[in-house]
Amino acid sequence: MQDRIEGRNAVLEAYRSGRTVDKLFVQEHLEDGPVRSILREAKKSGTIVSFVKKERLDEMSETGHHQGVIAQVSAYSYATVEEILKKAEEKGEAPFLILLDGIEDPHNLGAIIRTACLAGAHGVIVTKHRAAGLTATVVRASAGALNYVPVAKVTNLKSTMEKLKERGLWFVCADMGGELMYDLNLRGPIGLVIGNEGDGVSRLVRESCDLTASIPMHGGIDSLNASVAGGVLMYEIVRQRMGK
Repeated sequence: MQDRIEGRNAVLEAYRSGRTVDKLFVQEHLEDGPVRSILREAKKSGTIVSFVKKERLDEMSETGHHQGVIAQVSAYSYATVEEILKKAEEKGEAPFLILLDGIEDPHNLGAIIRTACLAGAHGVIVTKHRAAGLTATVVRASAGALNYVPVAKVTNLKSTMEKLKERGLWFVCADMGGELMYDLNLRGPIGLVIGNEGDGVSRLVRESCDLTASIPMHGGIDSLNASVAGGVLMYEIVRQRMGK
């Protein structure tokens, strides 16, 4: 699986063929026709564009023939939020979604997708900015789960949550200052929000959550890895959905 596409024609063809480009790196001060075409496609697709020095592209290049343009592409295609909800509907189940607020480590993302698959979640929602894309590293870490769990990418997580609330979902996020997870009712159509590895759930997203859940901890440290914390909370939701 390829993480990067190099060269102007190759990058332009990637856009035109519908490939999902997570990030585009363009050499500073390049303004010729092909580069302008690529930038137009990037704008239409909402790709994050970084203008960098040629030396930076030389370091990134695997071929040595980047022509001033390198695209970071997804190893898998993204789904839509609507497709995730449809999956729950087809199964006759209340939606169970995992929303990731800025998970940047691809190993964490892959592990979360793997656990989401095993916990029966209908899909995962990630953000465009400050977040890992569906790279080959993520695919490997998911251990094949990406073949079964749709992943949607959105620009604004808070806005997406508000729209999902109109569809009957409510949200719980992981937070050390929240109520003990065993004391919360986590049944029904639910979205579990897992925050960034360092900063946790951002303030605006946390304020959009209906509940905050804490995980009991005993020991000399006070936090869990994001994927582990997500797994613990996913399985508390599973336990309650099973009526245990």
